[in-house]
Amino acid sequence: MDLREVVSALNDFASLSLAESWDNVGLLVEPSPPHAVNTLFLTNDLTEEVMEEAVQKKADLILSYHPPIFAPLKRVTWGTWKERLVVRALERRIGIYSPHTAYDAAPHGVNNWLAKALGACTSIPLHPSTAPSYPAEGTHRVEFCTGTEHLDAVLSKIKDIQEVSCLTTFPARIEGEEQTRVSLNCSQKALLEVVALLSQNSLLYHKTEILLLQKPLLPHTGMGRLCTLSEPVPLSDIVQRIKQHLRLPHIRIAVGRGRTPESPVKTAALCAGSGSSVLKGTKADLYLTGEMSHHDVLDAVANGISVILCEHSNTERGFLSELRDTLGIHLQNKVNIIVSETDRDPLQVV
Repeated sequence: MDLREVVSALNDFASLSLAESWDNVGLLVEPSPPHAVNTLFLTNDLTEEVMEEAVQKKADLILSYHPPIFAPLKRVTWGTWKERLVVRALERRIGIYSPHTAYDAAPHGVNNWLAKALGACTSIPLHPSTAPSYPAEGTHRVEFCTGTEHLDAVLSKIKDIQEVSCLTTFPARIEGEEQTRVSLNCSQKALLEVVALLSQNSLLYHKTEILLLQKPLLPHTGMGRLCTLSEPVPLSDIVQRIKQHLRLPHIRIAVGRGRTPESPVKTAALCAGSGSSVLKGTKADLYLTGEMSHHDVLDAVANGISVILCEHSNTERGFLSELRDTLGIHLQNKVNIIVSETDRDPLQVV
């Protein structure tokens, strides 16, 4: 498949609009076109060792869950390991694509895979995603009615205000009088100017309505998950389930105040990777994530919430095997998809 065709299919699988605003997602390195993709190589982290594996396996495109290019590069030399990744990729004509938080938020993404560690449960996003394209413009809608004698003057002044859009007029009958209803979208900044203009005429001002435009929530989509187990399960059993699902011999656990390993777990809040900011303040019996700050763990324990930490990428990497099978169907089995054997969490228990 052509690179652009593959990238389009990857974007369709999980829209990049779901990614967090601070993230760096999408096609990060593009060889000169045309570029055919016969082998797609999946990894959680793109290190130099993983890059050499991709070269040996003749990858044409690397899907690296974590973006290897995050902070802007001022130069591309052999001086640092991340710069060397770009050099190596371009020398070998290998593209690099990163989905990161788009896959975190997707209904069929990383967090839903992590939730399978708990056993039978239902889950909802902790921080739901909103539709990316609605409203199209502006943060507020302003509507008011005016007679014909004021219409042209008001419209002329409104059109001079920047960040006003979707300005429309239509006839209206108010208290038996023929009037014109005006509707417009505007930014927060422009709203202040629009209100100041309308307040110059008390009749207009008292017939003004201001609506806050909010994007609709996307079902089953967003950051983190709050899971409700079908049946309460002892914390010790949950530990074994998580270790089995993530294929880990060891995990770290902090037992909540007033709890024991035999205490039942009915609700669990989880976030793949680094979960402190996503999980904080959520009421649950258990927090499951890769890493949290020391003080956030203390806060959770003090509130009677047990915490399980598995190291950052260990809560993400296992998703790649599931992703390989799903993308195979999504790409109509036209591309050979392989998962890195070299990729691993940098922290090991010794």
